[in-house]
Amino acid sequence: QVQLVESGGGLVQAGGSLRLSCAASRNIFSIDHMGWYRQAPSKQRVLVAHITRGGNTNYADSVKGRFTISGDNANNTVYLQMNSLKPEDTAVYSCYADVRTSYSNNVYMRYWGQGTQVTVSS
Repeated sequence: QVQLVESGGGLVQAGGSLRLSCAASRNIFSIDHMGWYRQAPSKQRVLVAHITRGGNTNYADSVKGRFTISGDNANNTVYLQMNSLKPEDTAVYSCYADVRTSYSNNVYMRYWGQGTQVTVSS
């Protein structure tokens, strides 16, 4: 079973920075892309950013210019550098990876991390 392990969440003051990491392991043949969603209390989960294996990125409008997603293909790891954090960035951040688990299985399935809490105080 593919496993995604996240780290880097925590409590930070407004204007501060945090860096999230997400490492995928086990039964990985290839990864098409990885990314981060977040879910604030009483709100729907929304896409924050994603990155393709080729390095193409996409961001939610609310984080453009403040967050940067990057990837390490060799280690199946994705990072989210979050700068100029705002209280409205407070949420549980979950990473995902679209993974192909074998050469014979030509289907990518989405796997999720356990989620990490980011809290930004005003």
